[in-house]
Amino acid sequence: MATAAFVPISIILLTLVYLALQPASRSPPEGSRYPPGPEGKPLIGNLQDLDLTQALLASSQEVADQYGPVMRLTLAGREHYVVSTEKVANDLLRERGSIYSSRAQAPASAQLLPDNLRPVLLPYNEIVQQIVAVNHNLERIASPGAYLVDTFPILMKLPRFLAPFKREIEELHRREHSLFRGLLEDVRERMKDGTAPKCWERDFLENQSEFNLTDDKGAYVVGTMFEAGSGTTSAAMMSFVLAMVLHPLWFRKVQEEVDSVCGAERMPYLDDVRQLPIVRAVIKETLRWRPVTAGGLPHMSTKDDVYEGLFIPANTVIHPNQWAIHREPELYPQPESYLPERWLDSSYRTTFKSPLSVYPNLHNYSNFGFGRRICPRQNIAERNLYLLAARIAWAANISKAKDGEGNEIDPPLNDYTAGFNAQPKWFPFELQVRSQERWAVIEEELKRGAESEPLK
Repeated sequence: MATAAFVPISIILLTLVYLALQPASRSPPEGSRYPPGPEGKPLIGNLQDLDLTQALLASSQEVADQYGPVMRLTLAGREHYVVSTEKVANDLLRERGSIYSSRAQAPASAQLLPDNLRPVLLPYNEIVQQIVAVNHNLERIASPGAYLVDTFPILMKLPRFLAPFKREIEELHRREHSLFRGLLEDVRERMKDGTAPKCWERDFLENQSEFNLTDDKGAYVVGTMFEAGSGTTSAAMMSFVLAMVLHPLWFRKVQEEVDSVCGAERMPYLDDVRQLPIVRAVIKETLRWRPVTAGGLPHMSTKDDVYEGLFIPANTVIHPNQWAIHREPELYPQPESYLPERWLDSSYRTTFKSPLSVYPNLHNYSNFGFGRRICPRQNIAERNLYLLAARIAWAANISKAKDGEGNEIDPPLNDYTAGFNAQPKWFPFELQVRSQERWAVIEEELKRGAESEPLK
């Protein structure tokens, strides 16, 4: 009991020491100023407004109208800037990528959970259920405010027996490390007898000397590809289904386009994507309408900078607010409306590009991040999303579910999960195969896939 009582006292004392040691905000260089933002309290800054902050992140108009394209927050002495326009995000994170490509080191998600091995969270100086579980752990732990130690890093100095968060996250690290290394060792053993499939682990092991990575680092590089693809792709596809339930006319347009290219005799393949601009437009609009990483993956500045009169100190955390960025009225008229035609109709001058055999596409789309920290596998994600959407439309009908009296059930428009990746919570809908002919094609494809060489 004495130890249990000592734990919160130790946390309080360390927190007070941390707050007391934080330097006061510096005066901006002559001719510059800090960006506007909600007023904070002494020492803790906007920490008590964390829930308010998350609400602000989800509203383009509130952020842009009240504070402008850059909003300043301070959380226990750390500067946080929220960027709400694509221009500012690109100007800083892409054009000045040499000083805005680092990551703030949140102790829980970047240090304790992966033991500094997860590439996406490293500073710039560097199966399936288990994969999903690991990914959910990362999303939960990386969510702002999930662990007090991320706000007060001094808590890392607590000995392990006084820090329950250390014991919890260390156990999660043991599980994901065991998973990632287990996948690697399994392929290594199968390479010895010539049964290893073509996969990322095999490619890494065959070229390890060129990559100059240890087994642990290589296992995490490959494992991160799995977890990133599983979490973000599934979240995007759930939003796609929601959009199609709410906008059945667009789903019918997708079906008509896919049928015109593939007929009922075969599924869509990657080679068909060039002829499917409506499919591509629907996916791109889904990602604009409901960005997966709504609050963006934060960057960090490595030295002082001044941008259009705004002072950005070194070690400032920059949040590219995807929700707001994709709702700029100047770029996206009627931003709250789901309008795939904005990518297909030349009257939409800020978004339409030709030829439609190439555009729309997701190349360098802000959904995948900015600058030097843009998602390195965005091309894989792009192909997956197009193919999944096309095959769902080819194979099935999607519609609203009905209650016991035959009335349609409207799914909630904005009932989304909180956390790193945003996805709609469970909602009812109907999914039915379009015909027995198409079902036979699906069964044949499944049979052919089972007989072919497995992919990791």
